[in-house]
Amino acid sequence: MHFLAKLILKILGWKIDNSFPRGIDKSVIIMAPHTSNYDFIIGWLSLCYLKVKPSLIIKKEAFGFPAGIFLKAMGGIPVDRQNSANTLKSINKLYKEKDSMHLVVTPEGTRKLTNNWKKGFYFIAKKTDVPIILGYLDYKKKTGGVGPVINPSGDFEKDFECIANFYKDKTARHPEKFNLSK
Repeated sequence: MHFLAKLILKILGWKIDNSFPRGIDKSVIIMAPHTSNYDFIIGWLSLCYLKVKPSLIIKKEAFGFPAGIFLKAMGGIPVDRQNSANTLKSINKLYKEKDSMHLVVTPEGTRKLTNNWKKGFYFIAKKTDVPIILGYLDYKKKTGGVGPVINPSGDFEKDFECIANFYKDKTARHPEKFNLSK
């Protein structure tokens, strides 16, 4: 898959930072900005290029036939967004069962403009004791990849300041829909 992802990204004109942190077998990868369905495709290809097998939280409504077959093959995990307590328990169980798991979360929670990022990514990382890796797409520069690794301290405000600082110069496909409010 790495070669195919590399080829498609090259054809599309994207450059990927090819350094995924070594020695991290489990993580929560947040991908931002997320303002377009295209982000899903480029983000997934970017992770494949980096030789990371992503697991993706996707609303259960998207798993109808035939899309569900493809989403599961791509690492999709259907979740009921109305029941966050069960989602956290299920995700925690998956982390315990697997030797390697990189869960990708879009903290904006939607492709529309939102005033507040969802904090689930942080709680998942804290509960499962895994680091948060900052994944990004920058449409202005046509680059993507991963940035810093954050080990959740338990002080969301402090940690979010580092996160927001990293993303402040990343340009979304639709910049008017990207907001770094917590």
